[in-house]
Amino acid sequence: MDSQREQILEYLKSGKVLDPMTALQKFQSYRLGARIYELRRDGHDIKSEVVYRGRRKIFARYWM
Repeated sequence: MDSQREQILEYLKSGKVLDPMTALQKFQSYRLGARIYELRRDGHDIKSEVVYRGRRKIFARYWM
């Protein structure tokens, strides 16, 4: 597992909620959704919700 995925996994395991802006600032991750997909594929139970503004999807946030 690469270090970016490890950092994201440890952040989520600590009980924090992660969104794309935080992932960019903390881990220089421009593709949080892809990293979450990989972690889920590896068997991690990561929950998510989509945040809307009106009827538009703005971003997703993730937690464990």
